[in-house]
Formats: sequence, structure tokens, C-alpha cells
Amino acid sequence: MRKTELTERMLCTAINEMAQGLIDADLYSGVVKKRIGLPGRGKCGGVRTLIATNKGTRWFFVFGFEKNERANIDDNELEALQDLAQQLLAKSGKQLDEALQNGTLLEICHGH
Repeated sequence: MRKTELTERMLCTAINEMAQGLIDADLYSGVVKKRIGLPGRGKCGGVRTLIATNKGTRWFFVFGFEKNERANIDDNELEALQDLAQQLLAKSGKQLDEALQNGTLLEICHGH
């Protein structure tokens, strides 16, 4: 995804909305889609984010694209993201801590 106006605050707001059940599409196998509006463009002209989640305590942003860049992802991309979701959701707390320490994962919304 090219550089957008998407901020950490916007991502955290999206997580809070999804935790309350406001998910735009369930793509199954741990992947959901959430539209995020951009300033002056709203949700229709905003960013589509794909999140790996257990719909409880774990939310991983795994892919994003602006609607004007592409219409959607293809079946092969979805399958790869579903595989990634299963891998991320299977990690233990210790494994996630290690991934944060070595820079494999980046944590946002900590304490929000």
C-alpha cells in the first residue's frame, strides 16, 4: 500500500469498533475486513483493511489497500492471508512477545 493518511489512532478506533461487532465482512478462517474512512474522503474513498482475529483479544492488521488502488483481493491472496491468520492466532503469548522484541510484529493500541 502506498503511503496514506491512515494513522495509528484510526487503526485503534477501527479495532474498538470491531471489538463491538462492527465488522464489514467476515472472510472466514480468522480474516475480517474493515473499511476505514480517510479525511475528506469518508469510508467509500478510504482504506480497506484485512485483519487476522479471534474476535476477542487478538487483532492483527495483515493487509490494507485504498479503494481507488484496487477493488478487492483475489482468491489466492485471501487463501494466503487465511493461512497467515491461522499462524498468528496459534502463537503463544511468549511467541508474540518474542516477535515484538525482534521486530517481526509491531504493537499499536497498547493500553487503549
